Amino acid sequence: MSDAPDPERLKALEDKIREAKGIKKAAPTVADHHSQAQLAWRMVIEMVTGLLIGFGIGYGLDVMFDTKPWMMLVFTLLGFAAGVRVMLRTAQEAQKQAMAEPPSED
Repeated sequence: MSDAPDPERLKALEDKIREAKGIKKAAPTVADHHSQAQLAWRMVIEMVTGLLIGFGIGYGLDVMFDTKPWMMLVFTLLGFAAGVRVMLRTAQEAQKQAMAEPPSED
């Protein structure tokens, strides 16, 4: 038998002690709040990045082929669509992660 404590057994013991004392688990911490803000900023950055990349490609093609502003408009709309798609994928990822976490006791 090793001298190192078993983390699972320690957690189970802590839960039993809390239950016996009638102590509820702690409320969400500030880190939880910041993780939601980080997710929101990530989604905003994904949207803006899609728009800027689409705009840049369209503007570059307009300069090359002298078709101003048609390519810029088309690729900006494509960049917008790509940004929305990536944002939706991020939201689905966050939702799956939230569903996988056990509910907190309040």
